[in-house]
Amino acid sequence: MRNIVAERFAGGEDNAMNAAAASAADFEDMINLSIGDTDFTTDERIIRAAMADALAGHTHYTASKGDPELIEEVCRYYQQEYGLCVKKEEVFVTTSSCFGMELALMAVLNPGDEVIVFSPYFTPYKEQIELAGGVTVEVECREEDGFAISRQALEAAVSPRTRAMILNNPCNPTGAAYGPDCLAMIAEVAQKNDLLVLADEIYTDYMYQIPFVPLRSLPGMAERTITLNSFSKNYIMTGWRIGYIIAQPALVEVLDRINGNMVYSAPSISQRAAIHALRLRGEIGGQYTSSYAQRVAYAADRINAMEKLSVLKPQGTFYLFPNITATGLSSAQFCAKLRTEAHVVMVPGSAFGKAGEGYVRIACTVSQEKLKEAFDRIEKLQF
Repeated sequence: MRNIVAERFAGGEDNAMNAAAASAADFEDMINLSIGDTDFTTDERIIRAAMADALAGHTHYTASKGDPELIEEVCRYYQQEYGLCVKKEEVFVTTSSCFGMELALMAVLNPGDEVIVFSPYFTPYKEQIELAGGVTVEVECREEDGFAISRQALEAAVSPRTRAMILNNPCNPTGAAYGPDCLAMIAEVAQKNDLLVLADEIYTDYMYQIPFVPLRSLPGMAERTITLNSFSKNYIMTGWRIGYIIAQPALVEVLDRINGNMVYSAPSISQRAAIHALRLRGEIGGQYTSSYAQRVAYAADRINAMEKLSVLKPQGTFYLFPNITATGLSSAQFCAKLRTEAHVVMVPGSAFGKAGEGYVRIACTVSQEKLKEAFDRIEKLQF
């Protein structure tokens, strides 16, 4: 019998994040610091409002581009938070932002088009690009530079085949946050080389040192920015799988065509929950971001107090990206040792691109008490 697996998947590597998350079940006392799923439950007011909407009949397909009421709330959000005019025809509601990234890449890439990613990068980007027929080009961001994006390295990576770049601000996994100077540089390079930018902006509430600025708000960038946002992190709604894309209306029409062959519309109940989340954002957001800011600060202090580990001061997200090279172990070996000897799960830095080796990603998505227990265990290990 012929191979039932498509050639493009033959010999591929397993998703390291998925593998790490699965290993959390290996021991009963495992502390899982691998996956960015918050330990908080969605605010009860959102849940009850969505449940009431379901009971009232919101259990059917919505419009394929999204519930009009949600689209209006998204537009209102950008106007109120950033003074940014987003038109209804520029918004497309997606079944998660991760799925939205795949849709966007499918919509804009021709076979062989190159997409620049800043390494270390969110693990799925590379395969998402390749599934859409593109080629991933990594631009290394170095710890000694605070994982900042180098203009020189970026311009050197641009070729006649470059179609787009992906900017994740703040960045998963490094926690780097990009301010006005970096965004202006990205915008200038994009305009100079006629590039699109897929702006993955799902951690906008998790900026600890500088305010968040939407890339599309910069002069000349609205028409070449594809904004991806989500309710998973800012609103503690990972399981609802709901997000959205903001793009030019012509691209929204193509997204609708592609999506129509996959899921038709995002889940109606999740869309109703998203509506209520946006309306309640002033009341619920701060409590979560404050807790995570305390956690990452605590975890960073514990890491930097260890002899062979170090980490930069957190700037954004709820992740840390410690340097483990002094242990003499690869990132995979380090994580295996923690898993089997300390019963703590992290993700090897090698999962986040070539520049990730020598690091591990920690998701501070457990209580501070659990973080303390995890680091107490790690301190007892011999490296």
